[in-house]
Parts: sequence; C-alpha cells; structure tokens
Amino acid sequence: MRVEPQALSIGELARRAGMKTSRVRYYEEIGLIPSAVRTASDQRIYTVSDLKLLTFIKRCRDFGFSLEQTRELAQLSTSATEECADVAEIAKIHLAEVKRKIAELKELSGALEGFVAECDAVCCGGPSRDCVVFDGISINDPDQTR
Repeated sequence: MRVEPQALSIGELARRAGMKTSRVRYYEEIGLIPSAVRTASDQRIYTVSDLKLLTFIKRCRDFGFSLEQTRELAQLSTSATEECADVAEIAKIHLAEVKRKIAELKELSGALEGFVAECDAVCCGGPSRDCVVFDGISINDPDQTR
C-alpha cells in the first residue's frame, strides 16, 4: 500500500491538481487559496487539504465559474452556517450565462455555415481578397443580407 506524502512541493501540488505552478502562485496571491507554509529555505509546502481545495477550484474554473463565483463557492463548500440556497443561486446565475453563451455560439455557427457555403458556391478558388467570407464578417448584424 502506497502512503501519500503529507507535505507537497508547489510542483507536485500543481501536477496533481492539473495546472501550472504559476496558476497556483496566482491563486495564492489573490487569496483564493491560503498562503503556503514556507520552509527554512523559503520553499512553499502544501498539504493534502490544499490539494483538495485547489482541485475544487480547478473544477469550478473548468465549469466556467468566474474567479469571484469560485471564491464564493470555495467559502460555501466549508461553511456549516451558510445555506445551500446560496450555492444554488450561484449555480443558477451561471447556468443562465452558459445558456446565453450557447445561444450566441449557435448564431455564430449558423452565420459561419452560411459564409462557408457562399464561399464554396461563389468565390472559392479565386484571390483571397475577394472572398465573400470577408463581407459576411464585416456585417454587424449576421441576419443582414447584402
């Protein structure tokens, strides 16, 4: 049976959390994770608890939560006095934003499909400066016709 070390270097912590050491330092600098204990030679030392927190933070960021939402969720994840409804509210707000972005991406996808189809039909094979894709990109309203 393998025993996990109690003290982790910043490199080991970053590797196990799936991020770069610069990101760990940044999260520490902005107070998202607590300041590391330092050795006599000034090396940062982290614990398994720090790894769990950092992994949680990474997952929040993977889900697209903002740094401030991530900070709130991290605080709520250890609170015995705050309400679950506070967590749900943050998740609901973020879900609405994700749905809005998906709708925007669907519009962009449709517009790009149109640009590509028009290029294939009209100008593909000619000089790049004459490509109809440029016309489509230059229009402010994707629904606007030429």
